Amino acid sequence: MNTVLPNNPFLAPHLHPHRLSPSRSQNNSPNQTMQSRKRKADDDDNDGDTRMSKSPSASPLIPVGSLPHQRIRGNKRIRSNLSGRPLTLPRLLETLSQDDLRNLLRAVCERHPDLSAEVTNTAPRPNLDSVLAVMGHYESAMRASFPFGREHSDYAYNRVRQPLLDLLDALRDFTPTFLPPNEPQTGVSLKYLDAVTHLIHRLPDFDNFQNNRHKHEAYEELARAWACVIKEAGKRGGGIQLRISNWDEKIEKHNEASGNRMQAALQELHASLNWMAAENAQAAGQSQNDASSIRQQLFSGTYGEAVRVGPW
Repeated sequence: MNTVLPNNPFLAPHLHPHRLSPSRSQNNSPNQTMQSRKRKADDDDNDGDTRMSKSPSASPLIPVGSLPHQRIRGNKRIRSNLSGRPLTLPRLLETLSQDDLRNLLRAVCERHPDLSAEVTNTAPRPNLDSVLAVMGHYESAMRASFPFGREHSDYAYNRVRQPLLDLLDALRDFTPTFLPPNEPQTGVSLKYLDAVTHLIHRLPDFDNFQNNRHKHEAYEELARAWACVIKEAGKRGGGIQLRISNWDEKIEKHNEASGNRMQAALQELHASLNWMAAENAQAAGQSQNDASSIRQQLFSGTYGEAVRVGPW
């Protein structure tokens, strides 16, 4: 028997035919229900985060090492399989000193003789300042080897002999580089010879005459070098450069300081400047002849008369 319950407002809620109101039951769809639940869950999470941030004891300390590593873009990747390896050639050369580089290059050229010519042709030509600096180092090494207080004895010569020979060997090797035709500028050649001649003047004079033979031989070699450069300078402008720059006076002073051991340079200097002396003498004679001619004209009373030219 079917009975229809009246819509009595005093009945229990579960006895109503519809628990929700008609408007709510019609408007609530499944999608709206899911959105409301999601919104509620988000609100609950936000409330929990707020509570965690407000309570200092509620946020546990997390070790930094346990945090996940994030790759930074633009940086190089760290090699995981890093192992030892030798330096590359450019880095190795940066660690070598000048002496180490010279010794290394010399050793390589000795092992491979065909590289010597290539290195010689590729290397820049030494200039005057660099060569004089090298000669200065040899002189300093020689001075440092002298014993204290006995600079002219045989003992001092034995101590200084090897550095002295090293200096003179370097002088013999460098001098031809600054001589014609290898050196095209005679001014550079003269400056080099002037500097190294002063260096030879500074070499010690030992008590034993035999110990001074190295210095005397150096003077003779330099005298021949001076003569070669003076001869070449005499070909250019008749040796005007020698007279203008007072090289003639400098060479004479070098000869005096060497004990007249640079006669070869003086002879070539006089030969190159003889034409100047002859020309000066000729000019002086011409002037004297002109003066005596004028004096004769004054005595004869013919000074100032017109000179007759041509047949009468």
